[in-house]
Amino acid sequence: MSPDGTRKEDPRTIVWFDIDNTLYSASTKISQAMGQRIHAYFVTLGLDEDEASELHHSYYTQYGLALRGLTRHHNIDPMDFDRKCDGTLPLDDLIKPDPGLRKLFQDLDRTKVRVWALTNAYKTHAQRVLKILDLEDQIEGLVYCDYQQIGFTCKPEPDYYHNAMKQANISDPSKCYFVDDSQLNVRSAKKLGWGHCVHFCEAGLEIVDGGKTKKLVLDTNTNDPESIRQISDLEELRTLWPEIFV
Repeated sequence: MSPDGTRKEDPRTIVWFDIDNTLYSASTKISQAMGQRIHAYFVTLGLDEDEASELHHSYYTQYGLALRGLTRHHNIDPMDFDRKCDGTLPLDDLIKPDPGLRKLFQDLDRTKVRVWALTNAYKTHAQRVLKILDLEDQIEGLVYCDYQQIGFTCKPEPDYYHNAMKQANISDPSKCYFVDDSQLNVRSAKKLGWGHCVHFCEAGLEIVDGGKTKKLVLDTNTNDPESIRQISDLEELRTLWPEIFV
């Protein structure tokens, strides 16, 4: 603690890991299972199947998360949404611990870096996933979407990243390493000056994004000066970021 009562900033850099479809493969089809549950939730609002699909996609596109649209335009309890959607996912049946992934986290040099998770899910879901993957003890901090907070932010909004840095007590964005399966999220972080951004993309696999199924594809615009490094296996981080591994 500094003389003025503020926390002294840790000199180490931070590695931020997204959770869903990053720490586990999109082949688990968790996004598909989640999409079905969100669609069913929209139907409970009295919408028919087509209306539910369109409103789901519209809210996701406009607000980054369908739930944000629901809380703005419908009288719903966000925690009810969380219990019925994220809370009913059979995660224990869909994902398992990966010793190789755990070893990757263990090999991060903790004298140089801190390791945090950065997710658009609520903390309950994030904690469930980290526990199943046997990574709880490898994550120092968790930044999540606080569904109970009115007007909560999410990736890729700048305020979300600013809040993440505030929570982690780091002021220099260039000291942030970040990997996420959403290119939009990674680009947003890079625009804010996050120094080492990587897009995780399992090209060819399908996910449900905003209620719509899409096939994952790599960005082939190699002439873009703002191009972001892309990987299909987290093990590639050892090569991209050798300076933070032991």
